[in-house]
Amino acid sequence: QLQLVESGGGLVQPGGSLRLSCAASGFSLDYYTIGWFRQAPGKEREGIVCINSGDGTTYYDYSVKGRFTISRDNAKNTVYLQMNSLKPSDTAVYYCAAGIGVRSTVVPAKYDYWGQGTQVTVSS
Repeated sequence: QLQLVESGGGLVQPGGSLRLSCAASGFSLDYYTIGWFRQAPGKEREGIVCINSGDGTTYYDYSVKGRFTISRDNAKNTVYLQMNSLKPSDTAVYYCAAGIGVRSTVVPAKYDYWGQGTQVTVSS
């Protein structure tokens, strides 16, 4: 059974950092494009970054470019999202998702498998 589990969320002050993890079971992450998405209360889910299957090239939305970094550890079958210089506007539930036949896109409808999400709150 394919499963994605996010972890690493929490409460952080503005300007702080967090690292989220997305651990996969039942399949190899290397064969899927993995995206990170977030959903704030009352807003639609938005894609922020993805790492492509195979070559590991990445795509970042302008809202997080230069602050967030996605990486993949194939040995641990885990994708990470390092988030620096966090802002209150980054507060949301963060989800990872896996997509087949997807490259360099963070449109939620194109992804096939989703984790349950982890809460990130940026507040003083």
